[in-house]
Amino acid sequence: MSNKPMTYKDAGVDIDAGDDLVERIKPMARRTMRPEVLSGLGGFGGLFALPPNRYREPVLVSGTDGVGTKLMLAHQLNRHDTIGIDLVAMCVNDVLVQGAEPLFFLDYFACGQLDVDVAASVVGGIAEGCVLAGAALIGGETAEMPGMYPQGSYDLAGFCVGVVERAAMIDGSTIVDGDVLIGLASSGPHSNGYSLIRKVLDRDPQAKIDGRSAGEVLLEPTRIYVRAILALMQAVTVKGLAHITGGGISENLPRVIPANLHAEIDTSSWQPGAVFDWLAATGNITSEEMRRTFNCGIGMIAVVAASDADQTLAALRASGERTWRLGRIAAGEAAVQYL
Repeated sequence: MSNKPMTYKDAGVDIDAGDDLVERIKPMARRTMRPEVLSGLGGFGGLFALPPNRYREPVLVSGTDGVGTKLMLAHQLNRHDTIGIDLVAMCVNDVLVQGAEPLFFLDYFACGQLDVDVAASVVGGIAEGCVLAGAALIGGETAEMPGMYPQGSYDLAGFCVGVVERAAMIDGSTIVDGDVLIGLASSGPHSNGYSLIRKVLDRDPQAKIDGRSAGEVLLEPTRIYVRAILALMQAVTVKGLAHITGGGISENLPRVIPANLHAEIDTSSWQPGAVFDWLAATGNITSEEMRRTFNCGIGMIAVVAASDADQTLAALRASGERTWRLGRIAAGEAAVQYL
């Protein structure tokens, strides 16, 4: 038995690398700051003070998520600069559908051995996502766990808190027969269905989609809808919002529709896009399976009164969103009907 003094670094944990990472990401976090933030990175907790005169009856809305096996594609292609945007998007879009403005975000980065350059690239994406969402990156955790994760791999999770006035909460309770469904375009599969996507990619790893490598197209980050939806809420009464994630429209839209109603979707009203055409053709995936696995080109759906449909389309397009009138709400319990 050796009596050589042992260090934490001998066990695979490099404290100096962790300190280096914190210093590198501090400027990234500063880009995301809001006036309500009372602390910088490095403390035991992030501090955020709600303005005392801004809200009458504030309700905090929280959400947590990851990016699933899209991480494995990022590892495979050795591209780590956009996966952090996905992480923020998955959390803030969920908070948003309650009508809440995202306020702050925290991340959790776990790895077997810390690669400071890779981690900084990931956190740079997280900071960019926070800027796009208007949320402050006020803290996080970097966990170096040799033996838990293989060398070169990492995992990500995120946590977001937003706020909404109780009277302005969006819960779908006012949706009625005849209301209209407005779809907002996705940027691709977002962060869902990648266990199937990776199997499809294995069938044709050199595939091109619209002149770009399939891998590059499939790493396109999840779209963040915060600014567009918050602006829309100032223009019209939004009755319901559905973030189209795992399960597609078929599983997510019914979550915001009252039990005695259902959605009728006109499948000819939009084109899913080349990446979904490629997935369906290469994987020989049926339409039903596509709809219950992927967002099929629609990342968010807003439910509004028929009289507000045109104004909704105009407001969203003014915010830079591609939008379509997808269908309507109808009486009867039939979940989602595709016409």
